Amino acid sequence: MESLAQLELLCEKLYNSRDSAERAHAESTLKCFSENSDYISQCQYILDNASTPYALMLASSSLLKQVSDRSLSLQLRLDIRNYVINYLATRGPKLQQFVTSSLIQLVCRITKFGWFDDDKFREIVKEATDFLALASQDHYFIGLKILNNLVMEMNQANGAMPLTLHRKIACSFKDQFLLQIFQISLTSLHQLKSEVPDDFRHDPLSLALRCLSYDFVGCPVDESSEEFGTVQLPASWRPLLQDPSTVQIFFDYYKVNDTRVSKEALECLVRLASVRRSIFVEDPSRSQFLSHLMSGTKEILQTGQGLGDHGNYHEFCRLLGRFKVNFQLSELLSIEFYGEWIGLVAEFTTKSLLSWQWASNSVYYLLSLWSRLVTSVPYLKGDTPSLLDETVPKITEGFITSRINSVQASFADDSADNPLDNVEVLQEQLESLPYLCRFQYQHSSLHIINIMEPLLQAYTERSRLPAPGDANELAVIEGQITWIVHIIAAILKIRQTIGCSQESQELIDAELAARVLQLINITDTGVHAQRYQELSKQRLDRAILIFVQNFRRSYVGDQAMHSSKQLYGRLSELLGLNDHLVLLNVIVGKIATNLKCYAECEDVIDHTLSLFLELASGYMTGKLLLKLESIKFIIANHTRETFPFLEEYRCSRSRTTFYYILGFLVFMEDSPVKFRSFMEPLLQVAVNLEATTDAAFQTDVVKYAFIGLMRDLRGIAMATNSRRTYGLLFDWMYPSRMPLLLKAISLCADEPEVTTPLLKFMSEFVLNKAQRLTFDSSSPNGILLFREVSKLIVAYGSRILLLPNGTDIYGSKYKGIWISLTVLSRALCGNYVNFGVFELYGDRALADVLDVSLKMTLSVPLSDILAFRKLSKAYYGYIEVLFNNHITFVLNLDTNTFVHIVSSLESGLKGLDTGISTQCASAIDSLAAFYFNNITAGDGPPSSTALNLARHIGEFPSLFPQMLKTLFEIIIFEDAGNQWSLSRPILSLIMISEQMFSDLRAQILASQPVDQQQRLSQCFDKLMTDVARNLEPKNRDKFTQNLTTFRHDFRVK
Repeated sequence: MESLAQLELLCEKLYNSRDSAERAHAESTLKCFSENSDYISQCQYILDNASTPYALMLASSSLLKQVSDRSLSLQLRLDIRNYVINYLATRGPKLQQFVTSSLIQLVCRITKFGWFDDDKFREIVKEATDFLALASQDHYFIGLKILNNLVMEMNQANGAMPLTLHRKIACSFKDQFLLQIFQISLTSLHQLKSEVPDDFRHDPLSLALRCLSYDFVGCPVDESSEEFGTVQLPASWRPLLQDPSTVQIFFDYYKVNDTRVSKEALECLVRLASVRRSIFVEDPSRSQFLSHLMSGTKEILQTGQGLGDHGNYHEFCRLLGRFKVNFQLSELLSIEFYGEWIGLVAEFTTKSLLSWQWASNSVYYLLSLWSRLVTSVPYLKGDTPSLLDETVPKITEGFITSRINSVQASFADDSADNPLDNVEVLQEQLESLPYLCRFQYQHSSLHIINIMEPLLQAYTERSRLPAPGDANELAVIEGQITWIVHIIAAILKIRQTIGCSQESQELIDAELAARVLQLINITDTGVHAQRYQELSKQRLDRAILIFVQNFRRSYVGDQAMHSSKQLYGRLSELLGLNDHLVLLNVIVGKIATNLKCYAECEDVIDHTLSLFLELASGYMTGKLLLKLESIKFIIANHTRETFPFLEEYRCSRSRTTFYYILGFLVFMEDSPVKFRSFMEPLLQVAVNLEATTDAAFQTDVVKYAFIGLMRDLRGIAMATNSRRTYGLLFDWMYPSRMPLLLKAISLCADEPEVTTPLLKFMSEFVLNKAQRLTFDSSSPNGILLFREVSKLIVAYGSRILLLPNGTDIYGSKYKGIWISLTVLSRALCGNYVNFGVFELYGDRALADVLDVSLKMTLSVPLSDILAFRKLSKAYYGYIEVLFNNHITFVLNLDTNTFVHIVSSLESGLKGLDTGISTQCASAIDSLAAFYFNNITAGDGPPSSTALNLARHIGEFPSLFPQMLKTLFEIIIFEDAGNQWSLSRPILSLIMISEQMFSDLRAQILASQPVDQQQRLSQCFDKLMTDVARNLEPKNRDKFTQNLTTFRHDFRVK
């Protein structure tokens, strides 16, 4: 840098320029400050002399990056720390806020990373309190910001630090200083209560919130979730919680006009309300704490202050929701003003339900509170009235009415998302309602029936009209019925007694279910049978499917066969449905109707198939299904004429599920005749395709027919779970159908929409799950199947390698390559082929497929393999199989190819995927064990394969040492979840050469601080204790034990 002015200009461009090229140039020029430790003194010079905040920001952020690398000496870190604290004390008040924040983050990061290195780092809390003691208000807020940032830094895991070390530091900090910091925040809150403007009050409040949000037990919360469970405050915090002023100060701050302050005050109260029950040793102190919380919320409910702000409103609902999580109903009842409080909460809930659009996400915390209250009633002792009998029915009615009214409102507002569209979210939102409904079930069910009856009547009348009439009005009716069906489905999801007997609940379930079962007939009759393309109709049918799923689990499932006589008695009176079989017939009828009529709605088809699969998978329900004529009809007529969705290309993925279900049902009956009859339509398609000329095979109609056939066969293959059922499909496929697959892959290798379903079918067909691919000892079927696999992959690979790379390289090439590798890996390790036969009889099937598959992998750059998750999983699975079962093939490759493959294993080890890392470790272990057994410890003359390996290693002597180094670095410095797997190759590599291990040991020790080297050297000494020079299983286990101890001792600071 020629001058400071020039640097300041570059910094200005770096942070402010809108020209990306200018910013990139500035970034590359200034990069040296954050990457080279020689520039640390220049960063100090910039901080001392620069006049622009951007130059100061550069110096601060560069120092932060240097410190985060954890490579600076202890003295240098102490010097930086002391300098920055003095700098903040002398110049902090005059700095821009973003510069101050960056410098504070720097000093907190240094503190955390040096926590166990020197006691001076722990003086930061004292130094921050010194800032608070200074007369200047600016210094006071800098002190608060230091403490705020320090708590955040200590609580937050850092990628540059092992997780175990982070936990130790976080625990040490919590035990020594967190309570003191929380007390400082409370003192500041009291001091600043009336002296300063609202925006100044944010800092101490934010500090208190950080303290209460600390990870006290080492179980970090899910950042995407608002739920955080119980706050596990240590016992030493008890006096603070028992002090009434602690809770009161946050309620006082809630009254501040600044919504940011009031929202944070509520967040603090939510956490205080979530403190573990056991922190209060005596009941009176817990009761007093609860009384303060209830009193504060009662006042807010009475005045409504601050609840006009959405953030405040949401947090307040969360606060109310926590009352029943941490406190028992009997404890709430013991508070003298409980009656007034519960009445206010009920009134607040009812109002919230009326403003559902504004409070849609907040109201579920309130419903959760009420559901927990009513589930506690049966366990309540004493005569004190809970007052829930009067309040809960009103809330239940309010919720149902608000949902019904929301249909008209959302229909009027086209821009708003319809809550009925997202079924998964909707079911979560209805989670609490059933408990409220079942509390006063007779009352709630009457309310639901009174709403539903006129809607059903209007809907039935519409079905009889020659034309739909007013489409909007009909859509509103359908929307309202949809809500009622979702609510009934949610109620039936839970079968438990709350305040009334099982029998009476079952009868009411029957009354509600009868209305929906009656609706099933109406939806598919008259004018409604012409409206399957309407969104409102699709929403209704999805709601009916959810109802059927929940009803089946409660009353048709394998466990409920003999326990629901009351329900079926009532259903028989109302609808004539007197047993499970008749009811199943209605359900299957609805499934069949949906599959026939919803050709263009993928969502309804998928949901229908999900229900169908659930029915077929149940042992008893599956057997019952086979008795139904409707199921026999579906199995006999599974053609596109009967089920048009099979012809829809957008629903082609659903074909696999459909045929998986049908295959499941067909294979339940041990009948080859029925199987052949079932396969007849597919056979006809296959025969037609085989007769098609090569030119005609390229047309869309033929291709779609072939794609459909592959998806169908994949579903059937998935349903074969035994040797017998697989044998039926294998005999159908081989040898007659295999030429068709070879023809398709040869003609359409460049068309992924054809090759992907074909390869995925083969991937399933060759998978030996549940030992289904077990042929007779005299059968050549395993070898014949592998030869077909070889033909297909050779035909596909030899063509795909010639294709140029397009814009979508993953879709056009990589996807097919990874599925091919999966097919081959499954065939190679399926344990149904004796691969020695191929070489013995001069058959090139194995050699050719290995050659082509290797060429495919080498055609993909390693960076792309690592970038695409599915590709990398298939690649490393294939490599593991090669090294474990076909290492001769790998070792006979040329040296450059061999080194490329082995280097890719090292990259896989360093990746984040534990599964891939384990596969790489297994492959390296096989390679190192081969070297040890055949070269290092081999007795006789080495084989040609062993000589090849020796030649490869001779040309690249650093290959094994580099692998050993990588493995040790992962074990020592990372939190690997597959330590057992990683220990295996480490021992094999150490056995190859003790000198290699000694060199690595010296290298690792030299990289550690001098004062730690002797201790770490002793750790290495213990590593090989009682480990013999062999690779026997017992010896390997002993080494794994030693390595676990070594890792633990090495990482102790």
